[in-house]
Amino acid sequence: MLAAARWQPLSPIIRFFITHMNHLLPVERLCENADWLAFHHPQPDYPLHILILPKRGMARLTDAPNGQPGFYLALFELVMVLVERFDLETRGYRLITNGGPNQSIPQWHWHLISESMEGAHD
Repeated sequence: MLAAARWQPLSPIIRFFITHMNHLLPVERLCENADWLAFHHPQPDYPLHILILPKRGMARLTDAPNGQPGFYLALFELVMVLVERFDLETRGYRLITNGGPNQSIPQWHWHLISESMEGAHD
């Protein structure tokens, strides 16, 4: 499924699905709110690798809305819940978003990663 998501002609379909049918994503939802959804990466590169997607179809960071501070506040509130849930202040973490050729799928998203799973609880 991830390989298909990288195929450029599917970009509009992927964004439509995320915007209108994200409740059908076959993932275990770790945390969500009205604007954002977090789940474990299906092909993790780190011991803890969580994807955080907006529930709106946005291909890239530059498509993100201006003048809507609540949208970004909701992101950071969700991240803080995850940081606490997985004890990441103790273990260490990074919050990353990719753009341009470094973005592997045509939907803006964030990665919350940690090199350590020691002491993690889920």
